[in-house]
Amino acid sequence: MKRILITGGAGFIGSNFVRMVLSEHPDCLVVNLDKLTYAGNLENLAEFVDHANHKFVHGDICDETLVRKLIDEYRIDAIVNFAAESHVDRSITGPRVFIDTNVSGTLTLLEAARDKNVQCFVQVSTDEVYGSLGAEGMFTEQTPLSPNSPYSASKASADHLVRAFGHTWGLPYNITRCSNNYGPYQFPEKLIPLMINNALNDKPLPVYGDGMYVRDWLYVYDHCTAIWQVLEKAPSGEIYNIGGCNEKPNLEVIRLILSHLNKPDTLIQYVKDRPGHDRRYAIDASKIINELGWKPSVTFEQGIVKTIDWYLDNGPWLAHVVSGDYQKYYDTMYSGR
Repeated sequence: MKRILITGGAGFIGSNFVRMVLSEHPDCLVVNLDKLTYAGNLENLAEFVDHANHKFVHGDICDETLVRKLIDEYRIDAIVNFAAESHVDRSITGPRVFIDTNVSGTLTLLEAARDKNVQCFVQVSTDEVYGSLGAEGMFTEQTPLSPNSPYSASKASADHLVRAFGHTWGLPYNITRCSNNYGPYQFPEKLIPLMINNALNDKPLPVYGDGMYVRDWLYVYDHCTAIWQVLEKAPSGEIYNIGGCNEKPNLEVIRLILSHLNKPDTLIQYVKDRPGHDRRYAIDASKIINELGWKPSVTFEQGIVKTIDWYLDNGPWLAHVVSGDYQKYYDTMYSGR
């Protein structure tokens, strides 16, 4: 039986990965370590929390004693590190926690993995470490790292640490760098669930700048299957870009959401741009497609409909997560603009 420590497994991407592994790979034991911050939610795993092959542990990746105990107790073979502070806007208003979790936390995991001879360490990173593109070109695995926000700088720092542990101590590792994810269970501070939630409630849809910032959109299930392929097939030391092959400007995405919900474009409200906003990201995913045989299962047009319909069908989940602290944060970010 493969024994995997998944960090951040109650967050958006992590919980989707846990659900996929438990549903499709019955020979795996999943030890799920999550701090349950504002974006970590056990409701994301409702029917899987008590699964026989799922062991949830409430804790922090910065807790060295706990991390080492879990590796020993469950005889962990591999670590997949999803745990991260991940929202660019939050990193601008409060960068220190991004260093604590994304850099120091990753270091804690790496030291434990090295000392306990863990067979594989997969660092789940982001295309934002590459910086911003102009109108042409795509990020490849050879693109120099040039992060432009405290968030992306913290993720680039973690990537460098992972590579250094591989080079210096021979730790078997892989790094994946994904484009913008969307799909079920995403906390509604990110673009797509934020716009869905606001449109459902006939609230203004805040759009930064001119709305023409371009992102490559990756359906979260496809991201999960790509990480599984890396875990199963990738040679140690390789880095893989994971993209959905779906470049879209934000405004086009927003108008698709409004159209599917039969809501008017007049809900769009242009707001002051955020500092240092990267203009365009685009992923060249040919390496993972050609070398590991992975490919996206849905187009963006299919995936966005699946996503909107999921939020429509899961109103209680959405109502729960947008209460309390989230509302205070939302007001801080968008009031007075």
